[in-house]
Amino acid sequence: MRILFAIMTVLGLLAAPRARAQQPILTGADQTDVYLPMLKGKRVGLLVNPTSVIGSTPIVDSLLKRGVNIKMIFGPEHGFRNNASNGAEVADEIDPQTGIPVVSLYGNRRKPEPAQMAALDVLVFDLQDVGCRFYTLINSLREIMEACADAGKPLVILDRPNPNGFVDGPILDMSLESGIGRFPVPIAHGMTIGEFAQMINGQGWMRNKKKCDIRIVKLKNYRHDLDYTLPVAPSPNLNTQQSIVLYPSLCLFEGTILSQGRGTHFPFTVLGAPAFKGKFDFSFTPVSIPGKSESPLHKDVTCYGLDLRTFDITPWRKRGQINIGWMIELYKAYPNKKDFFNRSLSSAIGNIDYLAGTRDFRKQIEAGATEAEIRKSWEPGLSRYKVMRKKYVLYP
Repeated sequence: MRILFAIMTVLGLLAAPRARAQQPILTGADQTDVYLPMLKGKRVGLLVNPTSVIGSTPIVDSLLKRGVNIKMIFGPEHGFRNNASNGAEVADEIDPQTGIPVVSLYGNRRKPEPAQMAALDVLVFDLQDVGCRFYTLINSLREIMEACADAGKPLVILDRPNPNGFVDGPILDMSLESGIGRFPVPIAHGMTIGEFAQMINGQGWMRNKKKCDIRIVKLKNYRHDLDYTLPVAPSPNLNTQQSIVLYPSLCLFEGTILSQGRGTHFPFTVLGAPAFKGKFDFSFTPVSIPGKSESPLHKDVTCYGLDLRTFDITPWRKRGQINIGWMIELYKAYPNKKDFFNRSLSSAIGNIDYLAGTRDFRKQIEAGATEAEIRKSWEPGLSRYKVMRKKYVLYP
């Protein structure tokens, strides 16, 4: 029998086992059978935006059709309908499509008020994050968790994939804590929203180390190393899959004099400045775009630099690293180096120390440090974070 088996194998008569096909990823929101019982007969609040969909239907519309009693909608940065520019305050309103009150959590109010929580029995969090420390949804997550903990109300988290599911970058120096960095995590934190909520609870990152009653509806068929194309743009200036994958690398340039394409229809896929004229052939001109970027850096001035719209993002995604080579390259090429990180030149420029989460990064770029030297300086903090993170991951 063994001889026959060997002969058949050599002749190719026994087929090799087929690789198991990747099953479609099911988001938490898609699994209505899991969480509808948690909402039945309850006064429900939702923290949602246009990424909050069941299939291709907005979750608010879908849940209303299923008889869920939605009493209040909370909106994060960019608003419930994603019609506000980055950083712009968003006002309360009545949603014209449903008549439900919409409470802004990106203005004078950053978390639901006690009276609002008293009118609810349960809150639902369903927002698409992009896996970066400076993307503000994880700040909204902690605020809503604190509000629920204070009120003794549960928070149902409908988990969604992280399109940048790797871990990389310096750990935030908490002396640089700000609206673009609230937690001691690296630039790319490698967590889904559900996992990050577990980390907030477990690490005691809420006020007075409170704990929130979180009920996570887990993803199905998901791994952190899977490529995931977002079905809905997570914010006005992350409008393509290319921009989403480049975002962990390019957002650092908001701490420089270079434009990342805000004020164009291809933000976070280009880099440039007027001073590069004659050094680069590619050019673009930022303009005011209502609802996306009213006053972009270098408004109405031609910028020259790099066109990354067709840059092959696959190797970087598989490598699990942000690209700091562009920062090194463009600093070396910039003619007036004292202006490269100069915030006083424009109110549109952020602070590189707060974006990087360390005071060392700017100094290293200015001193001509190599990428290897810069990455070495992120240790041992990055390795410690990876060990800590393992306690909270829900997916391989």
